[in-house]
Amino acid sequence: MNLRAPAILVAARPHGETAVIARMLTEESGLVAAYVAGGRGRLLRPVVIPGNLVEADIRAKSEGQLPFAKLELLTSRGPWLGEPLPAAAISWATALAASTLPERNAYPNLFSALSALLDAICHAPSARGWLPAMIGYEMLLLRELGYGGGARPVTEDVPELIAAFDRLEQPIAHYLLADTRSDVMAARALLRARLGRMTQ
Repeated sequence: MNLRAPAILVAARPHGETAVIARMLTEESGLVAAYVAGGRGRLLRPVVIPGNLVEADIRAKSEGQLPFAKLELLTSRGPWLGEPLPAAAISWATALAASTLPERNAYPNLFSALSALLDAICHAPSARGWLPAMIGYEMLLLRELGYGGGARPVTEDVPELIAAFDRLEQPIAHYLLADTRSDVMAARALLRARLGRMTQ
């Protein structure tokens, strides 16, 4: 594999003393895992954050080998990780992609949807501005993986949007995450709890 492309970093797992295994969503090659040397070092730690958009240079000597990647930061989500609601939304959106998408299958619509969602989370003045995009992203993911998805709600009413978000919990847990070992739904539960404070 030889690939140089923009990628959304969706997961990073420590490997050895200073490296990480990064999982990245690219537009043309889908989800790709790669070894990033020095990923936990001072220079790369701010780059290897789920949600960040990076320029990834990914190379592997053989098809069965885990590729090596060099990453360049294009857009940082770091400034929003100190805010409880945006941080929970970024965490859930990236964990969902990392946990459900098969590797090296292209999903250009999902790449575009996740990219737009992350931009909305970081730039909308409140969750009212990005919650419809979150619902649309979840519906699209269900549809792309063959489980339908329903119609996106056309409303700006926060309680109605939260109700639509709630309705997606069961199909996501049942169809997409039933076989995952880690409790990815905990990230969604945290986001839901923080959204709930908006209506109190």
